[in-house]
Amino acid sequence: MGKSHYITPAGFRTLQAELDELWRVERPRVTKEVSIAAAHGDRSENAEYIYGKKRLREIDKRLRFLQKRTDELTVVEPDPAQEGKVFFGAWVTVEDEAGESVTYRVVGPDEFDPEKGWVSMDSPMGRALLGKSVGDEFEVRRPKGDAWFSVLEIVYRLGDSQESPDAESAAERGTSDPVNR
Repeated sequence: MGKSHYITPAGFRTLQAELDELWRVERPRVTKEVSIAAAHGDRSENAEYIYGKKRLREIDKRLRFLQKRTDELTVVEPDPAQEGKVFFGAWVTVEDEAGESVTYRVVGPDEFDPEKGWVSMDSPMGRALLGKSVGDEFEVRRPKGDAWFSVLEIVYRLGDSQESPDAESAAERGTSDPVNR
């Protein structure tokens, strides 16, 4: 199964910013460094030249990937009609068997971030969450063993907000750890 082709508007802008940074800033800088290193003579023993050429190949590979990937992606905004069920872009608070709650955001494979609680819709947790409603219980098959969860809350946020809904309510309460990860 290949990668899904969905991405949030903020995720798409992040990829475009990386593409722009590589093309307009990083590649010209490294190209200039390679030219300067090449002018110093014997290229076969010139570490700056060898490293610079390697870095240029890495940049070009990433540029090709980003150009192709951004052409394939579909930017998806949450739809208020989705309320009540988990779809792409939802913030979902679940409770595990031990009674611990965690909030996840279902995102595309290009923007998942475990530190933020963002899970790819293609991951075991992401696939298990899709289509669920508040109160639903579900099982996730994980390498370290199966686990059961129940859905406590589903929230959709329009616009660019990338913060967990719990982060806002924690800020209002004056607490700093809104999500038990």
